[in-house]
Parts: sequence; C-alpha cells; structure tokens
Amino acid sequence: MGWIIALVVGGVAGWLASLVMNRDASMGIFWNIVVGCVGSVVGNMIAGPLLGISGSVQEFSLIGLGVAVVGAIVLLGIVNLIQRGRVRG
Repeated sequence: MGWIIALVVGGVAGWLASLVMNRDASMGIFWNIVVGCVGSVVGNMIAGPLLGISGSVQEFSLIGLGVAVVGAIVLLGIVNLIQRGRVRG
C-alpha cells in the first residue's frame, strides 16, 4: 500500500513543481510521478542535513509533500539548465 501512496504523492509533487517551473504542458502524468518521487529524494538530501527535516512520500504528510515539491523544483531547475545549454549549443 505504501508504494501506491508514494506514486500518488509523487505525482502531485511533480505536478505542483511543473506548475511552478512552467513545464506543465511538456510533462505527462508519468514524468510528473518520476519527477515527484526523485524530487522527494533530492529534497530529503537537501532538507535533512540543513534543516533536520525529513519527509517520506510513502506516508502522506504536509512536510513530506513540501520536501518533495521543493526537491522536484530543484530537479526541474537542473533539467532546465541542462536543456537550455544543449538546445542553444
């Protein structure tokens, strides 16, 4: 049951991050889930050591969702930088 919650929360986190980064039109539901779940890992790597906060997408909490969204925004920012350099190069 935990993996289903992880997929749903990861999808919501990826969708919210894609809205913030104006990439919603180019991303489908699959990539929203991937970005949200990977963003949760990135967010925990950032928030854990710096703020002592950790959240999990396997159990729903606002802290876990917030950490996943922030991590997904960072991940999408990195992807934007990589794609911008590749397209114009």
